[in-house]
Amino acid sequence: MMTQERTALQALIDAHREDYTSVSRLLGRNDAYIQQFIRRGTPRRLAEADRRKLARYFNVDESVLGGPAPLPPADLVRVPRLAVGASAGAGREVSGEHVTGTIAFPRPMLREMAAAGPDHLSIIRVEGESMEPLLHDGDEILVDRGDRADRLRDGIYVLRLEDRLMVKRIAIGPVHGRIAVVSDNDRYPSWPDIAVSSIDVIGRVVWVGRRLG
Repeated sequence: MMTQERTALQALIDAHREDYTSVSRLLGRNDAYIQQFIRRGTPRRLAEADRRKLARYFNVDESVLGGPAPLPPADLVRVPRLAVGASAGAGREVSGEHVTGTIAFPRPMLREMAAAGPDHLSIIRVEGESMEPLLHDGDEILVDRGDRADRLRDGIYVLRLEDRLMVKRIAIGPVHGRIAVVSDNDRYPSWPDIAVSSIDVIGRVVWVGRRLG
């Protein structure tokens, strides 16, 4: 007896007037691969990459082919993207924080990453090259504004210094109340010993996203 995902794949093949051989070749598999999967149950489940490719090809959700069910809307949190960049260079002046859109994150993922609730999260853009290779010009970073100076520890932070917004690495110094503000790219300046009180910590960077290519 065929499982639900095998029955669904057979129906999709029939509806699109495909055959086992053509679909197997679509996946870069041997000609009998899909026939063996549907008729003989080998392999027991589609590989994740194969399932994703088939779902895109047949324009269905992966769950139809045995993948995880999509998250219900209640489990997604839309985090605002702000029209402001944090310089990974010499710094930039802050002229406004207008919302330009949102990115949806699974709620459990945000619970693991962020110290505060969703209302304290925002996404901004990296500008400049001083944090390469970790952060690149144009990257989008998720900033936890609930994780600020009162919880300061080694890590990547967005901070304001003399009304200029920067993203830098912070390292806690051996003397209480002193820190290093570091550019990962050694072609750019760092501040090896400054007072915490001289900066305004906006929040901790907990995620980065970038376009490939």
